[in-house]
Amino acid sequence: MAADTRDLDASDGQLLVTTGVEGPAAKMGHRLRLAFPWRATVRFADDTPVSVELIADVADLEVLGGEGGVKGLSGPEKAIAASNATKTLDAKKHPHITFRADEIAATAVGYRLTGTLHIHGTERPRVVDLTAEDLGTAWRLSCKAVVRHSDFGVKPYSMMLGALKVADEVEVSFTAEHTTS
Repeated sequence: MAADTRDLDASDGQLLVTTGVEGPAAKMGHRLRLAFPWRATVRFADDTPVSVELIADVADLEVLGGEGGVKGLSGPEKAIAASNATKTLDAKKHPHITFRADEIAATAVGYRLTGTLHIHGTERPRVVDLTAEDLGTAWRLSCKAVVRHSDFGVKPYSMMLGALKVADEVEVSFTAEHTTS
């Protein structure tokens, strides 16, 4: 049984988080699109993936944009939103978000990854359905999932005495293309 390891990172694709807004003043808030730098290691046995570890760097997240709100997000407002997000996630104490899967099962369109998601010092079991498309010289990988702040002890950012706050549920999407050797 031949073992092999492949490394991927943000140069291969994007790890995005899209937030929602809640509260009586929700129309004033932006639904943010955040990009996280990431890196992943996939371990194989005889060309079959057997484990995955993906690490996202919280402190270096970037606000790509925001929908809604009274007006569009300016550069300084993006910087403030990024600062608020890293404070909410307590990036100094918890600099990484990690997903580790040691159980991988083939599906009709890719793989089902069963593992553990670690955010803000809290671990929770997590199943991720990853779509994998063989492009011949590369693999295209993608998935989407919903994550709740409250499941990980994270209090969503709020302002105006809670009249405007980030929704508890955020959507996480991952896309990557990795060239095969």
